[in-house]
Amino acid sequence: MPFLNITDRPIEYRMIPGDAARPALVFLHEGLGSTGLWRDFPDKVAARLGLRALVYSRFGYGQSGGLTAKRNIDFMHHEALEVLPRLLDQVGIEAPLLVGHSDGASIALIHAAAAQHPVGGLVLMAPHVFVEPITVASITRMRETYRTSDLRDRLAKHHARVDDAFLGWADSWLSPEFLAWSIEPLLAEVRAPMLLIQGLDDEYGTLEQLHRIAARAPGPITRLELAQCGHSPHRDQPAAVLDAVAAFARSLGI
Repeated sequence: MPFLNITDRPIEYRMIPGDAARPALVFLHEGLGSTGLWRDFPDKVAARLGLRALVYSRFGYGQSGGLTAKRNIDFMHHEALEVLPRLLDQVGIEAPLLVGHSDGASIALIHAAAAQHPVGGLVLMAPHVFVEPITVASITRMRETYRTSDLRDRLAKHHARVDDAFLGWADSWLSPEFLAWSIEPLLAEVRAPMLLIQGLDDEYGTLEQLHRIAARAPGPITRLELAQCGHSPHRDQPAAVLDAVAAFARSLGI
């Protein structure tokens, strides 16, 4: 897997080939995700649409460089406003269609609102715009599982610095100051069209996340609510999600 150098640290990434004359897809993974953990979903979306795609692992994840300090409450803002713009500039991507999952969806929203980089559209799967009790409860259970089971070993197959990946995520979300985290004030600045996808059995969030986005964001919004679907719609209902993403992209003329 190749690497890019961002702030003198390596970022694991891969580029999926496609039509260079059209906007590219950029995939932003979840709080425990990585380039590899997207599996073949980016490839399927890129192939359906004939587009280039960038997939990368954030610092602390996959084979990317590790964390240099404990994450602050604004760690998603830092990713959206500092790291992602530099990454897009390095690979020459302008006005992408951002495809974000969970934390990655939140990063996509922050980037679209405040990075002053054009965005062609947003596909947001299980986004977080505020902290719900269900999220805290599920991460608390997951942290205990990490401590008492073989979860750490299983995650180590995907992350070179597994404590950075897991504890960097879990400890941030479970810190007392993070309970007040919200990006709702930024939503009024998100004018790009959005496709919002939420599983009705999501153990980390509810439809209230989508309701608040729709109430505050001025751009056009399409919603897909999926039964028999948890926190990872692209894994639980892959055909429905792929069809929805393809239809959304085509509605934008991409």
